Amino acid sequence: MSLPLISRSPDLESLHLDGYAIEVVHGYLVVRSVPYLDKDLSVRYGTLCCALELAGDRTAQPTDHTMLFEGDLPHRSDGSALNILAGSNRQNPVQGVWADHHFSRKPTDNDQRYRDYAHKVATYVTILEREAQAVDPEVTARSNTPVPVPEGEESVFVYADTASSRAGIGPTSAKLSVGAVSIIGLGGSGSYVLDLIAKTPVSEIHLFDGDRFLQHNAFRAPGAPSLKDLERIPSKVEHFDRIYSNMHTGIHPHPYRVDGTNIGELSTMSMVFVAVDDGQARREICTGLEQLGVSFIDVGMGLYEADSSLGGQVRVTTSIEASRDLARDRLPFGDRDPNNEYRSNIQIADLNCLAATLAVIKWKKLVGFYQDTDAETNALYAVGGNCLINEDHM
Repeated sequence: MSLPLISRSPDLESLHLDGYAIEVVHGYLVVRSVPYLDKDLSVRYGTLCCALELAGDRTAQPTDHTMLFEGDLPHRSDGSALNILAGSNRQNPVQGVWADHHFSRKPTDNDQRYRDYAHKVATYVTILEREAQAVDPEVTARSNTPVPVPEGEESVFVYADTASSRAGIGPTSAKLSVGAVSIIGLGGSGSYVLDLIAKTPVSEIHLFDGDRFLQHNAFRAPGAPSLKDLERIPSKVEHFDRIYSNMHTGIHPHPYRVDGTNIGELSTMSMVFVAVDDGQARREICTGLEQLGVSFIDVGMGLYEADSSLGGQVRVTTSIEASRDLARDRLPFGDRDPNNEYRSNIQIADLNCLAATLAVIKWKKLVGFYQDTDAETNALYAVGGNCLINEDHM
């Protein structure tokens, strides 16, 4: 969010008030219209940018002293190249921002650490600007060039995703900006799917579950609800909506089960995660999704007790247009076994989390975020052997 972040950060606000053409783009500070000299000693204008480090809704002290630059190689007024270059390589650090060079200059004061981003920007601008001013004293980076800054840049996040910008994977993360996704069932694995999906830029996350969030659910889900939270006996979708709306703006709770009468509500979903433990419900949901032509990933597990230890496996089955028949052969549509240990209050949060993680990784492969060299449609994790088995390759 550009404007709120600038207004709440004294260093960014200072730069803005001083006339720098700054903006915040997906966790990057961008400074445009910075004058410099090219190899012909002509005044040109370039762009500086760096990943922001944030503390909540405002900037923190920078720990990285480098800066990216879009433009030609800067020169001194005597014709020599500036000695701040750390490397040259055309790159796209974040969507909408390009860079040609990587600069490195530590401050000479403050133990060679920048006090804030105003200090960092002013240092780099001065290095470039003073050489340009030797040719044209009137040029300045404090041009008060108007930069459109909306009341809040369009984002599905309540606060900026600085994790992607710090890792330099902004363009890759943008592949996750797909349409709406749904999660059916939030009793265990589905809640962990939500925990992971809420950290991605999907436009909407629809939650479907008709049950209440009870005490045993707290031991199979992410987070740590308070006793007061549990005493309220909220619906599962209400409970998770309240938590994850703190981070993602596109959470949509639906406090009812999905069946043949309302499956049409999922017709516009880009992906559906199915996390139910009832075979008949799974059959109705998956058959409906197939008829709608909607892709889905179904998760489940089968556990047994032997010698006072648990064994079994975790399953992740992917159904897209190219794998419908393969997936259907793997989906368990039978009635629930009342003797299944999963139906009791055994704490298996780790396996719920694993199933969700494997499902989300597979989804990220489908959209091109991760490489997918095996293209499996069914994956099994065997608890006893600690092995992951890929089956039914497309």
